[in-house]
Amino acid sequence: MDNRIFQLDTQWNIIHYPEKPNGFGILIIGDERHFVDESKSFWLQNEGKQFLIQNLKESGYTIFSSNLYGRNWGSRRAVQLAQRLYQHIIRNEIMNEKIHILAEGMGALVAMSLFKEMKDQIRSAVLVNPILSLNLHLEQEKEHKFFYKKLLNELSYAYQKDIRTIESEILKNGSPVYFDADIPVKLFHILAGGRIYPIQTLSKASK
Repeated sequence: MDNRIFQLDTQWNIIHYPEKPNGFGILIIGDERHFVDESKSFWLQNEGKQFLIQNLKESGYTIFSSNLYGRNWGSRRAVQLAQRLYQHIIRNEIMNEKIHILAEGMGALVAMSLFKEMKDQIRSAVLVNPILSLNLHLEQEKEHKFFYKKLLNELSYAYQKDIRTIESEILKNGSPVYFDADIPVKLFHILAGGRIYPIQTLSKASK
């Protein structure tokens, strides 16, 4: 069996099996384009990401991912579902309990919550074009009215709060950037296509 798709809390999840497992797992937390449905996923449809999955499988890694309510923007229920997925995988697969995390874009927001709540279960993490601070990202998007309004609507849906509350809580209270010294983390910026998180803002968020 090459992969298995299943549901947790109405959300589709996928696990990719290597031919020769090395006993280690990788949790993929995608960006705003990421999805998993009943028959496919973004990482299987995107040629570059499919190539990466194949290479990781050939190295023996078991890879798993979830739809995580779509554009979740680090919401609490997305973090909780990621934890449930981890527990499901550990219970049902033969795998070391300490996993690697590969997060992209807004997926870094969920990853940082997992660093705090699952630090003993995380072996290492790679963050690609990460959004590390939701309030700084929101401030950045203020310059682009269309994207700002779109982002507010997505945040309202993800956090199940009205737009006025979202603006007040995120912009005024901020969102902490969290890394754990015991978890090795590598950050990558891929400067090709799309809109990425500016490096100067990333540096500000990491202080």
